[in-house]
Amino acid sequence: CDLNEERLEHFKKTYPMIKSTTNYDDLLQEPSLNAICIATPVFTHYLLAKKALEQKKHVLIEKPITSKSDETIELINLAKKNNLKIMVGHTFEYAPAVKMLKDIINKNELGKIFYISSTRVNLGLFQQDINVVWDLAPHDISIINYLLGNRPISINANGSTNYREKIEDIAFVALRYPENVIAHLHLSWLDPCKIRKLTVVGDKKMAVYDDLNPEEPIKIYDKGVEKQPYYDTFGEFKLLYKFGNTYSPRIENSEPLKIECSHFIDCIENGKEPKSDGYSGYHVVKTLEAAQISIKNKGKAVPISYS
Repeated sequence: CDLNEERLEHFKKTYPMIKSTTNYDDLLQEPSLNAICIATPVFTHYLLAKKALEQKKHVLIEKPITSKSDETIELINLAKKNNLKIMVGHTFEYAPAVKMLKDIINKNELGKIFYISSTRVNLGLFQQDINVVWDLAPHDISIINYLLGNRPISINANGSTNYREKIEDIAFVALRYPENVIAHLHLSWLDPCKIRKLTVVGDKKMAVYDDLNPEEPIKIYDKGVEKQPYYDTFGEFKLLYKFGNTYSPRIENSEPLKIECSHFIDCIENGKEPKSDGYSGYHVVKTLEAAQISIKNKGKAVPISYS
């Protein structure tokens, strides 16, 4: 289903067995369909998903799941009421490289995590209805939440508007997680270079995930700082720097989107709960809402409540 008839014609040539329509209600009334994937502008997600759930159809919604956190909760409750699956397209949670990085963190190979830094920048694509934070940050927030198994408790965000009124195209976001872990996001539609890189720094080792390096997406650096007491009359401490080996683990080359869609089907057929379920989407939207408040208040720290 698409409003663009030329787009539909293209798909029908590629997949001649499919049916197509420009009317969303045709999908809702089709008895052979038991699940719908929604990949539309963010402001339409809530209404389209609500209609699908009311017609007893499972729903996979592209990120961010909705534009308002209270709408997300309403969809979650509606899905529960009708015994349906609701899932959000946090695609990078299904990337083999991100899963590998989570396994490395869980095995304590990096040690205690100090901070995570992410850069997600490129030239374009300018969105019409959302700013750069709502467009790009859901990827990084969902990745970091997944890696840490936690969610941020406060946020500071600064953004600037350069080309469209009231739509920030550059933003710097600082997140604070439990156990004194901090994360920093650099987001931009106005950068000459396309960068998709995330760095995790622990007290044992450090790791870099580069989504644009298909051959070696993860590199582990055996580098760090070792604190060793060296007492003189002022009780100072001497810091010793450690420089060890750098290596890249072997990672399965599988398409994250395909893994995500297969997981959605598996959850429907076998009654499993999606990895990126409605609450996963809710936590991200709550963070985005707090980021927007912080931007309007020139970077003021905003606590994030999930109640």
